[in-house]
Amino acid sequence: MHVFFIDMGTVYFTLTIYIQDYNAVTKLMRTLISFFCVYQADNLSEALKKLKITSTDSTADSLEGCLDCLLQALAQNNMETSEKIQKSGVLQVFASLLTPQSSCTAKVANIIAEVARNEFMRNPCVDAGLIPPLVQLLNCKDQEVLLQTGRALGNICYDSHEGRNAVDHAGGAHIVVDHLRSLCSKTDPASEKLLTVFCGMLMNYSNENDTLQSQLINMGVIPTLVKLLGIHCQNAALTEMCLVAFGNLAELESSKEQFAYTNIAEELVKLFKKQIEHDKKEMIFEVLAPLAENDVIKLQLVEAGLVECLLEIVQKTVDSDKEDDIAELKTASDLMVLLLLGDESMQKLFEGGKGSVFQRVLSWIPSNSHQLQLAGALAIANFARNDGNCIHMVDNGIVQKLMDLLDRHVEDGNVTVQHAALSALRNLAIPVVNKAKMLSAGVAEAVLKFLRSEMPPVQFKLLGTLRMLIDAQAEAAEQLGKNVKLVERLVEWCEAKDHAGVMGESNRLLSALIRHSKSKDVIRTIVQSGGIKHLVTMATSEHVIMQNEALVALALIAALELVTAEKDLENAQLVQILHRLLSDDRSAPEIKYNSMVLICALIGSGEYSGEAASQDLCMQYSSLLQLNTEHVQTHCDWFSVHNGYRHKGSVYCDSLVSIYSVRDEAANSVLDINCKT
Repeated sequence: MHVFFIDMGTVYFTLTIYIQDYNAVTKLMRTLISFFCVYQADNLSEALKKLKITSTDSTADSLEGCLDCLLQALAQNNMETSEKIQKSGVLQVFASLLTPQSSCTAKVANIIAEVARNEFMRNPCVDAGLIPPLVQLLNCKDQEVLLQTGRALGNICYDSHEGRNAVDHAGGAHIVVDHLRSLCSKTDPASEKLLTVFCGMLMNYSNENDTLQSQLINMGVIPTLVKLLGIHCQNAALTEMCLVAFGNLAELESSKEQFAYTNIAEELVKLFKKQIEHDKKEMIFEVLAPLAENDVIKLQLVEAGLVECLLEIVQKTVDSDKEDDIAELKTASDLMVLLLLGDESMQKLFEGGKGSVFQRVLSWIPSNSHQLQLAGALAIANFARNDGNCIHMVDNGIVQKLMDLLDRHVEDGNVTVQHAALSALRNLAIPVVNKAKMLSAGVAEAVLKFLRSEMPPVQFKLLGTLRMLIDAQAEAAEQLGKNVKLVERLVEWCEAKDHAGVMGESNRLLSALIRHSKSKDVIRTIVQSGGIKHLVTMATSEHVIMQNEALVALALIAALELVTAEKDLENAQLVQILHRLLSDDRSAPEIKYNSMVLICALIGSGEYSGEAASQDLCMQYSSLLQLNTEHVQTHCDWFSVHNGYRHKGSVYCDSLVSIYSVRDEAANSVLDINCKT
């Protein structure tokens, strides 16, 4: 015996069929279903026709019957029913039914919410003029009407520019924000359900729309949402909706400032500690990451205990091969590194190098997990943002840990780990007292192993590390400057136009090798490798510091090894470039000064004396005298004595002395004005 209960709109059948053959039962059921589908389709068509014709004067009971039929059909097949509703022209009828006085209003709003689940129905809902009456319904007191109205507006706004604009124009968002404020403290199930719908409506309204997100922020929605999260933390649906809303808003910088004035950090950490499921943790992570970009919130999160939560996740997931655990490990360690980007939060966790968090991070570097190696190296780079921390870490053996890590990634290594470890070494090399210690530890040799790298991020950090190491370290600068493979690689990278950072750092290191070594051998190596033209080009950089570094290096070349470099300097049109720098009103005083130093050096060359003197030098010298910069004025006086200029109210040129004695100690007279790394 088989008993079937069949729901067909308002008609119910109970069939008791005595059939032993299962196949016969199946065949009968297919026949019945087909019949009922035809019946329901006819019933729907009749309801649509009736709604369209009699909506203005029909009784409430007959209207409700039609609306019930539509809801039943939507529950059975939403898309097909929605298409029929659109074609019937009933949407325009709904606008007149959306009145607070009608007992059918909630059902009409419910139908609109259901049809608006389909993307193709959202614009028709807007075109039918449904938004203004729906927004007006937000002012009524009936909770069921408010609930269905919130659903309808939220669904129409979902991924619909037209829907959002219509709701914005009608002022719907402002009313919903007011409702959130008034309902915020109510914890009964009906109120929490309404709060959930309203949060979802605002989420759909503002998703990926900076203008509307800014509007909500200006309405003060953030403190209300944070309060909601605290009061209703036991309600999973409402909590989830709050988190999604936070994720929408947290990307804007103006939102972070508002979040910083709330207790969002405390609430999120409290919520995070309760979570067991991976998906829920991931949802909170998605809110934490953008918020943690704000330095004030970074510190709040640290003080709220987030770091301890992150370290616990790392400990639990580090040895797991489960996909979810691997994802959690990455997210937790990345967020840990992000928290260290704030000066106050970083220093709080460093605790003079004795902090437990700092010690735990150190243990990540020798880990077998590439993710932890990466996070550990990046954390060290972030801790190494002031001289005190850098000196402490170098004195306590961090450098050797980083070099050991690099050694594990020389051959076909992980590029991100290479980049992170080099970043840490570069930062550690900034304090003067660390340079000699790191050179003695073999850092330069460890870094040079990556000269073969074809990855621009690694190249960039490699160059920066070497440049920091040789600053004011003459012996190291000379040793590296005579390394033909290094210099040739630098010259090659000086032409890396697709990677401006690598090109700039290559030029700066080339200049630094000369400036810090003051070595003829280094200059010869650079000349032979074709590096002179790049130094001349560097003198025209848009960055004053790079211009200055190039000019000082070129002046040293002219003073120490002009004969060797003369042809390359001429081919690079150095004199013409110097003339442009001296005559350009936008050139900084130190640039003009070092350009004049270089001109003086070139005058000592028989090849250059006439050309250097022919570039309106008298006029340029006169303009330099007008500068008040002490260094510039001092050098102009020196220039007058050595080159036959006399200044007595006016400048004139008796003759240019073409004899310029170049001695080794002349290099010491080249001043490096304002040239700091």
